[in-house]
Amino acid sequence: MKTSAIIEALGSRKSVRQYLPKNLPQTDVERILRAARLAPSGGNLQPGRFHALTGTALLDLSQALNEAAMFQDPTSEYSYFPQPMPADLKTKQRAAGYALYEALGIDRRDFEGRKQQFDKNYRFFDAPVGIIVTIHKDMGKGCFMDLGMSLMALFMAAHDLGYGTTGIGAIAKYGPVAHAALGLNDDELVVCGVALGVEDTSAPVNRFRTVRDDLDQFTTFRGFDTSG
Repeated sequence: MKTSAIIEALGSRKSVRQYLPKNLPQTDVERILRAARLAPSGGNLQPGRFHALTGTALLDLSQALNEAAMFQDPTSEYSYFPQPMPADLKTKQRAAGYALYEALGIDRRDFEGRKQQFDKNYRFFDAPVGIIVTIHKDMGKGCFMDLGMSLMALFMAAHDLGYGTTGIGAIAKYGPVAHAALGLNDDELVVCGVALGVEDTSAPVNRFRTVRDDLDQFTTFRGFDTSG
C-alpha cells in the first residue's frame, strides 16, 4: 500500500496541552494562518476570523477569562455540544475526560484538581500564542462546517512546521468576555480558542491520546466491488 505523508501526519497530530516557553516568529504564525485560509468553503465565503495574540496581549486576555471563570456564570452565545447530550456521546465525553485526568494522576473525586486542570483552558495552556476564532453572527450552520475545515488546516499547517496546537472550546463559555477584552466588532461571535506553540514532550498530559471509533461504527459502503 502506498504511504502518504498527509495520512501519517493526521495520525501523529494530537492536542497539545503543555508548551515550552519559546516564542514563535510572527512569520511562522502568518504562514499557518494563510494555510488555514486555503480550506474550501461554500461559495468561497471563507467564514471566520482569527485574532492571534502573544506576550502582554495574551496575558491580559487570559487574566480576563480566568477571572470570569472564577466569578461569573458561563454566557456562551451558542451551544457547542448537543442539548441534551445523548447517552452514547456522554459516555465518549466522560471516557476522554477520565483518561486525561488519569494521565495527569488526578483522581476522579479530586474535583479541585480537575477544576485547576480545566481552568488551564483559559490560559491557553500557557502556550506562547493564543488565537480567538470568531464567525459572523449571521452565518448559517454550513459556515461553521467550513470554519471547522479551516481550523483543521490550521492544525495541520502548525504540525507541519513542528508546532503543537489544541482547540479550546471552553473559551466559548465566556465568549462575551473575550469579545469585550479584544474590542471585537458587534457582528463577531466567539467560536473557540486555539493554543499554538512548541510542545513540551516531557509533559505527561501530552502523552495522552483519545481513542477513535472503528471504521464500521461511522461508515457504510454501497456499490463497491469486494471481490478483491
